[in-house]
Amino acid sequence: MSRLAEFRQLEQKLAAQLAELEAMKGSSELQKEIEFETKLRDLLSKYGYNLRDIINILDPQSNRRSAAPAVAEKAPRRARQVKQYENPHNGEVIETKGGNHRLLKEWKAKYGANEVEGWVTR
Repeated sequence: MSRLAEFRQLEQKLAAQLAELEAMKGSSELQKEIEFETKLRDLLSKYGYNLRDIINILDPQSNRRSAAPAVAEKAPRRARQVKQYENPHNGEVIETKGGNHRLLKEWKAKYGANEVEGWVTR
């Protein structure tokens, strides 16, 4: 799409949104809501309250309901066990907690994973 076509499309969208905004400004429902919000905020400031205080007064349980799911934690992962491998061909011994050890990978590539897993001494 060319920049000019894109510009004209955005201009049309903006004009439509401005027309919608003007229609809403004339709405009596919107005027009522704006008036209510203004009076409510004035009343709250007059007595030193905020919206959270009002919610807690009207529904004291709302605090507990919204906080409960956030508190749930995952169980910690179980620590990996140290494995000791002894190569019967040359007597080398390595200790690792995972399969990402460089020498262990070399052994598995050379001798096969099944055979190397048989070398576990503990």
